[in-house]
Amino acid sequence: MSKSVAKKIQAIRGMNDLLPSDSPRWQFFEEKVRQLMQRYGFAEIRMPIVEQTALFARSIGEVTDIVEKEMYTFEDRNGDSLTLRPEGTASCVRAAMEHGLLYNQTQRLWYQGPMFRHERPQKGRYRQFHQVGVEAYGFEGPDIDAEVILLSARLWQELGLMEHVTLELNSLGSSEARAAYRDKLVAYFEQHREMLDEDSQRRLTSNPLRILDSKNPAMAEMLDNAPRLMDNLDEPSQAHFEQLKTMLDAAGIAYVINPRLVRGLDYYSRTVFEWTTTALGSQGTVCAGGRYDGLVEQLGGKPTPGVGFAMGIERLILLLETLDLVPDEALGGCDVYLLPMDDTATIAAMTLAEQLRSELPWLRMQLHCGGGSFKSRMKKADKSGAPFALLLGEDEIAEQAITLKALRDDQAQQRIPQSALAHTLSEQLTHSQ
Repeated sequence: MSKSVAKKIQAIRGMNDLLPSDSPRWQFFEEKVRQLMQRYGFAEIRMPIVEQTALFARSIGEVTDIVEKEMYTFEDRNGDSLTLRPEGTASCVRAAMEHGLLYNQTQRLWYQGPMFRHERPQKGRYRQFHQVGVEAYGFEGPDIDAEVILLSARLWQELGLMEHVTLELNSLGSSEARAAYRDKLVAYFEQHREMLDEDSQRRLTSNPLRILDSKNPAMAEMLDNAPRLMDNLDEPSQAHFEQLKTMLDAAGIAYVINPRLVRGLDYYSRTVFEWTTTALGSQGTVCAGGRYDGLVEQLGGKPTPGVGFAMGIERLILLLETLDLVPDEALGGCDVYLLPMDDTATIAAMTLAEQLRSELPWLRMQLHCGGGSFKSRMKKADKSGAPFALLLGEDEIAEQAITLKALRDDQAQQRIPQSALAHTLSEQLTHSQ
């Protein structure tokens, strides 16, 4: 009787491993973000991945695609309904309220981490995806709207992306103005009901503003002729939007007004914006956000204005790769491969490696482990990608020296006193970069 072979377990579709060859690009991007947040005075917050389902149903909106179709929701052993977070804003508001961060004070917060939506996986869109989010609370004026947009613009500038992205702006006005506009919009769509696709007909009674966001080309002309929310704004929202545009103009940030930009989450009000790109083929959004002044109250807190955005890390990494914008030095690698020439030199090599790591904290060094012939050791040194190998054998140990061997060019080998090794490596590696 043949022995049964266990079936291999693979990753869940749309939830991807991040391999060592990918990590340097992510680290490069994440470090740029971290430094930028500090420079703008935003403090990092980290929220749990799992929240009560009610948090997202109440904040995002029960008739949105996210809540209706895309959330990973389950009952735990206590019978409570829990959900893997599909976005970060609601979690951030919940955490800020729970820990008293919004009581008579303003907050500038940022976070990063995985989000989860059960969508059809495709390039740049996954079921587990990662976002950087920015949220600011307690600021009523358009100056904070401008600042979070300027923060995102500076990130594009520092990544070399500015000429590849476009800022789209719109205003959704107050909830009262939006309700009046909604009635006009429904009346218009009723007159053109036969042109609405099935999804839009379903939204007509539940969430008609989302119909404006439809990408169905058969509806494009009809949507272009629909009543414009911008023409139905209340006066304070109109003034807020005009001031925002004036601030962006003064900062030299170009933008286009997109009257069909409504965002997919119910909690937005007044300013909404997206940064889009065509560099990935069809137009894609790489960062989106806006103002959500009613969300804190909606979740049980005192009325608190809020504004923020989220950017998709996978899509931005893909954009950086497509445009070849990650510098070579950020892609990691190894500076030096330290190689005991046989097993008798292993302990001396290990001791020297630790000494070098103390003297040169920036040095990226691999110590050969695992034994093998001298030939196989040299193959591993070459495979490491390091420009130099350090060879330590019986003669070197006796002389308190080491042999420096260039692996990428025809420099002659050097026998160097171990006492001068840190200085020599500093010079050689500076010269080779």
